[in-house]
Amino acid sequence: MNSNELSPQGNQQQLRALVRTALDKRKALLAQCAAEDTDCMRLINGIAEGIVGLTVDRYGDVLLIQTQERAELSEDEVRLIHSEVNEALGLQLELAWNVRGDHALGIAVDYTKAFVGRELGIRYDVRPRTRGNDPYLFLDFRIGRRRMAELAKGKSVLNLFSYTCGIGVVAQKHGAKEVWNVDFSKSALEIGEANAALNDCPIDKSYRYMEADVLPTMRQLAGLPWKGRRVATRGVAANAEKKGKVITLTQRTFDIVVLDPPRWAKTPYGAIDVVRDYPSLLKPALACTAKGGTVIATNHVPNVSREEFERIVRRTGEKMGRPFASVEVIGPEEDFPSFDGQPPLKVAFGVVA
Repeated sequence: MNSNELSPQGNQQQLRALVRTALDKRKALLAQCAAEDTDCMRLINGIAEGIVGLTVDRYGDVLLIQTQERAELSEDEVRLIHSEVNEALGLQLELAWNVRGDHALGIAVDYTKAFVGRELGIRYDVRPRTRGNDPYLFLDFRIGRRRMAELAKGKSVLNLFSYTCGIGVVAQKHGAKEVWNVDFSKSALEIGEANAALNDCPIDKSYRYMEADVLPTMRQLAGLPWKGRRVATRGVAANAEKKGKVITLTQRTFDIVVLDPPRWAKTPYGAIDVVRDYPSLLKPALACTAKGGTVIATNHVPNVSREEFERIVRRTGEKMGRPFASVEVIGPEEDFPSFDGQPPLKVAFGVVA
């Protein structure tokens, strides 16, 4: 650890100085967020700002402070950060402290209350700590949601690994003619449907929330063979053809396909391993994308560079005989600084030739 870094066990004077420096750096960003009707953003981004193992996020009226188990922030230090942020922003944000990996530690807000945050004019359920460790809205993917707002009008959208359907709601709100949100988690999809309702988005058969394993779903839509059980997807929302009915998908394409996989997961249809074999995920997603359409693909692995991810994306298209006319790979927005210029999240926007 160099002299510019502080473990959260460091003294409060140093901690206060680092918090103030991080907030000072965001003054222009905070002004931009206010102008864009955004009250959800990262305020401190861990080691990149000299505080190892700490992230601080604003979600509407809640300040979410998260630490790793190895970075044991004391309650006094947590409350110091809370006080400094409230003073700097001129707000009275409620405090939530989450020690990732140990739900017995931390400070919880009253989760029976509704917590709604805004990003680029879209409203979301932003309860800061759920049954898992992850909040309902991943702030680093704002860059993807921003681009979707520009692209969505009149388009069909397939949102894979949709989680709480943030980018799908953006697509619908900005005029997409059709949006399919696909995820294995029924509870996440229910939050996504509630997010759509928060934004007065209509519920009909053009906007689906599908409890499904993404792997066979993609392969069916792409017209590719797949192994495993015959059950492929189940609609779970009010707009499903029949709640709980097994449906078989026919081959088709979409104008925009969003591929936002977890780093690793095991499913009944095979393992998802972004580190080992990203092309196995990208190939069927690309096959579901119409000619001239756009693939929005993410990679969250820190040791995969932006340049390497672009090579993977381009090479996959070439090997399939579906090359990209253009590929742009970018990182998160400026509230997610990186100490080495290589933030973990990379987002590729690829236009199919």
